[in-house]
Amino acid sequence: MKILTLLGSARKKGNTAAVLTAFEKLVSPHAEIERINLAEVNIYPCKGCDACQKVQDQPGCRQKDDALRIFECMRSADLVLYATPLYVWDCSAQMKVLWDRQYSLVKYNAGTATQSLIKGKQTALLVTCGGPLEDNADVIQVIFRREMEYSFCQVAGIYIVADCTTPRELGGRAEWTAGQMLHELLGKQDSMTVYTENSR
Repeated sequence: MKILTLLGSARKKGNTAAVLTAFEKLVSPHAEIERINLAEVNIYPCKGCDACQKVQDQPGCRQKDDALRIFECMRSADLVLYATPLYVWDCSAQMKVLWDRQYSLVKYNAGTATQSLIKGKQTALLVTCGGPLEDNADVIQVIFRREMEYSFCQVAGIYIVADCTTPRELGGRAEWTAGQMLHELLGKQDSMTVYTENSR
């Protein structure tokens, strides 16, 4: 199994990176992992020119940046995990520009989206936020589900780690969340870690 993880945080060692790294460590014996730090790549904003709609079997975007390489990685992965901090009830700017550019993966016929170059792809979302879950991290879940439905993808899981301050103060919550993700996304349990209510 091949898993592509997309870190959408500007902080390489922030809360999102801490939880994502914990998951990658747990899953590495069971799957091939490729991580892309979106803060380290060059992705231009979508221009809305619709040039991509003139090509059916490729993204067809005129902008030759790192988004095209990321799309190829997405197409070859079995699972794509989007990881982002919560910014103003939504994803980070680094993640948002990628989601906008994924428009080129969806193809239209007579004004209706009829196919996607990542159709059927398993996807998941990991979010860390400084506030509570309720009335804070609810909107991003709706946005993600709609984005994946639009892309003809399957949402395998959504994971929110609320009330984050610093990676050090996450304590066992990073490992607990990683364990839940391993179990739910791959159907596996890490024998070296005990996941209890007190771990969160």
